[in-house]
Amino acid sequence: MATICVIGGSRYFGELLVRRLRADGHDVTVLNRGATPPPPGVRHLVADRDDAAALAAALGSRTFDVVVDQVCYTPAQAAVAARAFRGRAGRYVMTSTIEVYDPATAALPHTPSRTPVPEAAVDPETWPVRLDLPWHDPEFRAAHYAEGKRQAEAVLAQDGGPAFAAVRSAHVLGGGAREFTGRLDHYVSRILRGAEIAVHRDPLPTVFVHHQEIAALLRWAATGSDFTGALNAASHGPLDVMDLTAAIAERTGRAPRYRTVAAGQDASPFSFDRHYAMDNARAGRLGFRLSHTSDWLPGAVAEALATARGAAAA
Repeated sequence: MATICVIGGSRYFGELLVRRLRADGHDVTVLNRGATPPPPGVRHLVADRDDAAALAAALGSRTFDVVVDQVCYTPAQAAVAARAFRGRAGRYVMTSTIEVYDPATAALPHTPSRTPVPEAAVDPETWPVRLDLPWHDPEFRAAHYAEGKRQAEAVLAQDGGPAFAAVRSAHVLGGGAREFTGRLDHYVSRILRGAEIAVHRDPLPTVFVHHQEIAALLRWAATGSDFTGALNAASHGPLDVMDLTAAIAERTGRAPRYRTVAAGQDASPFSFDRHYAMDNARAGRLGFRLSHTSDWLPGAVAEALATARGAAAA
């Protein structure tokens, strides 16, 4: 049994991760701001992770085998966590994102179009950190989401504290109403209504992962593997926006209506005019067996349709 602290873990695949760790018999503590209590049998610490003094006070003298950080978005947050958990955790797993590879947000090594992007394209051991930037400003943080994640990884990787792993999640789907971003519902609701869907002229494929699969991979990263560094977490089978809408059309019997936008203009979620689909080979080499999108996409679409129809009938 391991002692595990999950920072965040209050919704979607984070909540699922907490429940699975507890079901495995681990001693699990959730640390959040207190708005959402954890599941039964899980300890609860309340603190604002941005407040170093409050975080230290909440932790007290506790130590953990593993910390899983679900909600680290900036190097400032990472620096607070690095100080707080130095000497009190053996392993630190940060949930990161595919967005670290977005070439529109940083000068990254060129990857040929449709060639999967490997972890080495963004190395947290060498990525520069700018703690002087206004990371506490919500508008700045939202506008620099990808860079915030890159620098958060870098702080934790370069700190010299617990063994560090960054799980870079693909776009997460599945779960119906629990999928709080509404990105799949964007397509489902428009196809049901016959509304236009804005797409790029030649949209590029991207990668996805099911919410249960990313929870399983994080559980494995926390308790089933000792890998360090970055790891891309994506199901096999990249999809472009046309593939996604085709899956919805098959379930609804309704043809999508498209509106084409130029490169660089805003479009619907998952319509990409730039390439940064991830290479998932490292996870397989380390022993985690990833699914294929065809294994779970029909079910995810069915859940989203049931949610949309339920909302319309309410």
